Amino acid sequence: MSTQMERLTQGSVNAQILRLSFPTMIGMLLQAVYDLVDMFWIGFISPSAIAAATLFSTFFWMVEVLNEIVGTSSVSLISQSHGAGDAKRTERAIHQTLLFKFLLAICGAMLLGLALPYLFTFFSEDQEVKRLGLEYGMIRVIFLPIFFSSYSVNTIFRCTGDAKTPMKLMVISALVNLVADPLLMFDTIPGTSIRGMGWGMRGAAIATVGSITLSFAIGFAILLSGKGSARIRLGLLVRLDRQVARILFSIGLPSGINLLLRNLSITLFLRMVAIHGTQAIAVAGIGFRVYSFGMMPGWGLSMGSGIIIGHNLGADRVDRAMRAVRLTTLDCLLFVGLLSIPVFFAPSAILSLFMGGTDAGAQGVLLMRIIGPALLIGAAMSGMGAAFTGSGKNRPMLIASIVGQWAVMVPYALVVSLVFRLPLIWLWIAILLGDGGELIARYVLFRRSRWERNRV
Repeated sequence: MSTQMERLTQGSVNAQILRLSFPTMIGMLLQAVYDLVDMFWIGFISPSAIAAATLFSTFFWMVEVLNEIVGTSSVSLISQSHGAGDAKRTERAIHQTLLFKFLLAICGAMLLGLALPYLFTFFSEDQEVKRLGLEYGMIRVIFLPIFFSSYSVNTIFRCTGDAKTPMKLMVISALVNLVADPLLMFDTIPGTSIRGMGWGMRGAAIATVGSITLSFAIGFAILLSGKGSARIRLGLLVRLDRQVARILFSIGLPSGINLLLRNLSITLFLRMVAIHGTQAIAVAGIGFRVYSFGMMPGWGLSMGSGIIIGHNLGADRVDRAMRAVRLTTLDCLLFVGLLSIPVFFAPSAILSLFMGGTDAGAQGVLLMRIIGPALLIGAAMSGMGAAFTGSGKNRPMLIASIVGQWAVMVPYALVVSLVFRLPLIWLWIAILLGDGGELIARYVLFRRSRWERNRV
């Protein structure tokens, strides 16, 4: 462990960021690719199917808050413990992360499963959207504990200095999903004569949960065998340590509330989009997936840099931690900026990939033109976010999110939709305004929060 720790606290800061982040970026991009692959094949079913997948993703991210709480805090706790050379504390953090998150996932799955029929009814009067959404969503809900556990396994590898294994696991998962999606969804794969299972939306869900389950099983087996960068013991996964659970919960709670409020704002935003019909929901869903794909390099860099920052703060190398934030922000703008170019300049081509031959119309093109600059704003926020994640001081991100989403985006969206009843383009602008407000707030708090003094 000491050798890995020294690698993260010595040498070129940017080289360390890229070394740890690049595999994470590739893995996350591939993870996003299979979301896009889902959307690509679902587009051949109908716009109602795209709308159903879009709405379920929104509902899914509501329970993802539970993963965010423990996931964010575990990055700080594991990386700082590992950076300080405290093997016993690192081991406790690893096992408690796995156990606590698994228990939370069971609770989240039960709640979402019960609420799902009512949520679809509230958001859409299209019965086909509800039927397809339940076919797809219930299968995803059942496997929620596996999803959370898979995230935990990847976090353990990264926080102990191994970013390549999670990347390989995500590659395996993406490839399995890429092959399984069309085979399970269609009687005959579109554009070919290859016969499939014809399970429709159920097939898409089974392909997704199957690929994630395989990835988790391989990663868990590596950790169990002791051949990875860390080792887990089954005997330590049966008892919840209340002290560690409190630390995980308290550190990650601001991030969890942040994600909850952000998801609530997106949910409310989608409700305003639904006023314009099923087609508008489908276009919004494609826009959100494209945005997520474009942001994956930024999120990967932020995640990798957060681990670097955590290790350096644990080793009392504050100067290197601060340098990491500056370099990460520049790296995020570069990598995300490259992906934003086709989004802005070739929106029609991108939309045509996911609509199954259906024309997205001018409103879809306008949304893509807004997603382009929104990606650059998100990239800048990701760079600064690494400081808060690595230090465990997550409250500033919560405050900035409240400002951007609830003080700017939501009021604006409500006014243009319900008061003035303006065309859809005015609603799309809310995305850009909200992100801009959040960036300004996050920058101010970054300068004033003294994050570099925080220890967990």
